[in-house]
Amino acid sequence: MEIYIVQTGDTIDTIAENYGVSVESISYINQIPFPYALAIGQAVLIDRGDETAPTREVQANGYAYPYISPWVLSQTLPYLSALLVFSYGFTTEGELLPPAVSDENMREAAAQAGRDSVLTLTPFGPDGQFNNNLIHQMLISSSARERLMDELLATMPTKGFAGVDVDFEYILAEDRDLFTSFVAELRRRMNENGYRVSVALAPKTSANQSGLLYEGKDYRGLGEAANEVLLMTYEWGYKYGPNMAVAPINKVRQVVEYALTEIPSEKILLGIPNYGYDWILPFIRGESEAVTIGNVEAVQIAIANDAQIRFDELSQSPFFNYERDGVLHEVWFEDVRSLQSKYNLLEEYNLRGIGVWQIMRLQRAMWLLLESRFTIR
Repeated sequence: MEIYIVQTGDTIDTIAENYGVSVESISYINQIPFPYALAIGQAVLIDRGDETAPTREVQANGYAYPYISPWVLSQTLPYLSALLVFSYGFTTEGELLPPAVSDENMREAAAQAGRDSVLTLTPFGPDGQFNNNLIHQMLISSSARERLMDELLATMPTKGFAGVDVDFEYILAEDRDLFTSFVAELRRRMNENGYRVSVALAPKTSANQSGLLYEGKDYRGLGEAANEVLLMTYEWGYKYGPNMAVAPINKVRQVVEYALTEIPSEKILLGIPNYGYDWILPFIRGESEAVTIGNVEAVQIAIANDAQIRFDELSQSPFFNYERDGVLHEVWFEDVRSLQSKYNLLEEYNLRGIGVWQIMRLQRAMWLLLESRFTIR
């Protein structure tokens, strides 16, 4: 695979001719619809037909909601190690709550594709937001903890799950050790019955990092407690925050380097964002709200507005500006260049693999680039 950056005057035909490949191949890989319009600065992935087999194995997990498009799911499953069903909840008494929309079809699709399904456990309150009081009430009650673990264990064989992914966010600092103990006990019981346990970790850069997102997560303790961990290395640029890269590589690297001081590399999955944001400028904290967009959609927005895509070297992320109806916008997203820089970390630090948040939109080039470099186990 080779990455080409579109220049002034390029067409898909001239690019195809220069590389000796078909227009159809470039269109398919990069999801470029007819009549094959391109944006200046667009990164295009080219398959040059090199049959060299990758030697390094990695794990590739992807989160999805039960209402995922069957077509998107079918296109993505061949590249996954495991499909993480988002999400199951629980009550303060430890009753396990299934998703509001049935996950049966996605679990069946995964099984037919020979891929594992994993139950993602989240502490969502009635408002659909992470609820640290719900976490607290469950953790301090031995009966609630036991009931939740019993119901999780009973659900594994009945629904064909291969394990549990624990995604608790905004854990109170006072609940840190209780949460670590919960994950350790859950892993013990699950492993005894042939199931695995993973845990999602907020992107810390030091052990004593302050803030509600970080204080309840003990990297060393959770690294020992779980079979594997996911570093949630995204959301520096986020819906209510300032316009910037979603997953700047300089920040991502800091998280990985800290994590490696606490957790073995073979347990670490690197979080990969499969989305971008469109901000209206100027950004006003407390008022501004970015629109979530897909990475393929971002390129189409640039084309529709005759915007040139630029690439920030520090964050290793693409971005562009455009004006619509007199309003200035700024878009940051992920392309094969930014993904390549993240995949490089897998090699550099010998990480276990990746976890993609989330696979509701298809970016085919993301998976083909990964597959060209690694064997997905």
